[in-house]
Amino acid sequence: MLRLGRLIVVALAIWLGPAMAEENPACNAPEKMDDGWSVSRPQDQGLDPALICSIGPRLEAWKDANVHAVVVARHGVLVYERYIAGEDQNWGKPLGRVAYNAGMVHDLRSVTKSLTSLVVGIALDRGWIKDLDAPVLSFFPEYADLRGPEKDRITLRHLLMMSTGLVWDETIPYSNPENSENQLYEAKDPYRYVLERPVADRPGQIFNYVTGAPSVLGAVVRKVTGKQFDVVEKEVLFEPLGIAGAEWTHFDNGDPMAGGGLRLRPRDLAKIGQLVLAHGAWNGQQIVPATWIEQSTAPRLNAYSMYFYGYQWWLGRSLLDGHQVDWIAGRGYGGQRLFIVPSLDLVVVVMAGHYDNSALQEIVGISLLNRKVLPATRNP
Repeated sequence: MLRLGRLIVVALAIWLGPAMAEENPACNAPEKMDDGWSVSRPQDQGLDPALICSIGPRLEAWKDANVHAVVVARHGVLVYERYIAGEDQNWGKPLGRVAYNAGMVHDLRSVTKSLTSLVVGIALDRGWIKDLDAPVLSFFPEYADLRGPEKDRITLRHLLMMSTGLVWDETIPYSNPENSENQLYEAKDPYRYVLERPVADRPGQIFNYVTGAPSVLGAVVRKVTGKQFDVVEKEVLFEPLGIAGAEWTHFDNGDPMAGGGLRLRPRDLAKIGQLVLAHGAWNGQQIVPATWIEQSTAPRLNAYSMYFYGYQWWLGRSLLDGHQVDWIAGRGYGGQRLFIVPSLDLVVVVMAGHYDNSALQEIVGISLLNRKVLPATRNP
């Protein structure tokens, strides 16, 4: 295992390292489409084209990287996109080798959670949800038998923070039927399955990754609006952003999986990043309250590894020329990544198919950010 890890690091050093001077590739602006994006060449937005434009050729050559899409936006303008053929899945169902292009949707997996947070923020602003500190079970009178002093401490805010205190384990392999996420998808009533878990810790104190939490939030949105979560998300988020063609995986009860079931075009996921970067606005229209963007991307708890956690957003940091660069991220199984870098006015989307390689899933996206995109902002 250690040797495999070293080989992966060596491969990354070769394929994601600085571009050779003799390569010095150049690339044109992304395709102009009727989707609301302005486009330009990387160099016109202060990015080194030798670094940015070398991303595609390097990934094309390194087949095992299995990256399907890279999209970069700076200063509110789309400056780079590259689509690469590779093996992929649709919610665990093999698709074979897919030749991706700008018009095709891709699994977001748990990046879906971050979009669910945006919808909750809109619901709060519109008064559909009155109070984040309301007990979760107050929205589910059909689960009155679950109520009690311990469970009534669990609030909507705790769902957003992944700090429910419930017994839940997604760290074991998905091949293991004991994995809590697997059991969620197998449950006849997924929300009861989540809320009937035993309480192990006081809510709000300890981060524990619970895909059931945003799933329950999706059901809360349905209850307060009278509409399915995907319908609400389309009306309040996707239509204002000009996003069409979203696809969902559903629970057996017909509800969309608000914790991981969404498929979008990479360009459209980049819109979500730009929306967050612009404090909830897109092309001059305020879609999500700026206060919610501020609150949801503020660090709330220590999470895994180098990350803090907000309201369904991961918060990380990189080094550039000895200075810390903070970023906001959506992270999804298989290597799906959305990076938002406020200090550099930058959005980066990476879509991949690392469903059977946990090391590549963690390394490739962050390496593209740290070795290619961030250094390109030096603007030679």
